[in-house]
Amino acid sequence: MATKILLLEDDKLFNETLEDFLEEEGFDVDVALDPYTALEKTYAHKYDLYLFDVNLPYESGFDLLKKLRESNDVTPTIFLTSRDDKASIHEGFGIGADDYMKKPIDLDEMLLRIHAILRRQIRQEHIVFGPYSLDILNKILYKEGEPIELTKKAVMLLMLLLESKGEIVPIDTIKDRLWASGESASDGALRVYITQLKKYFPGAINNVRGVGYKWAFEA
Repeated sequence: MATKILLLEDDKLFNETLEDFLEEEGFDVDVALDPYTALEKTYAHKYDLYLFDVNLPYESGFDLLKKLRESNDVTPTIFLTSRDDKASIHEGFGIGADDYMKKPIDLDEMLLRIHAILRRQIRQEHIVFGPYSLDILNKILYKEGEPIELTKKAVMLLMLLLESKGEIVPIDTIKDRLWASGESASDGALRVYITQLKKYFPGAINNVRGVGYKWAFEA
């Protein structure tokens, strides 16, 4: 069965261009020109991926994704937008986006990003590994059914490491995902979150000095 994508883009010509390109690549594509139509389609169909513009009539793509995430919709999402300020990028990731591409969009690059997200995505409501269960939506880690005391940022870091599936997560990527615009992303604070996780997963987080961190947990 073909991967099903919901494309939300209010520029009709660009919408049609993306639709044609994605369908030629074998995807099953539904399109919407405004967020209200897109929301209705999410009620009627189950999608594997959302491609959302940000600047839209009635409300932004950010507003739409926030509604979806609050309703427990964890469908992977890429924002396609002309916004290039850091605050917007932080806002997009902060409400649950998986990737963010600035216009003009390189179609070949977009395709690579789509395949990468679909390949690595671990979007269950809960991730179970060993005696642990991670509640993705509420950002709570459980061990044998009992909640573990971890800060939200430590849980976000754990999610990022799990998504990497053994690949190195660069320090800059971690800082971009954990800290919103205006917050101070300190190396000291990051080390605190790493220490919190190592308390429960000794030997599972490898520090690649000067580069980032790598997940190596064995159940």
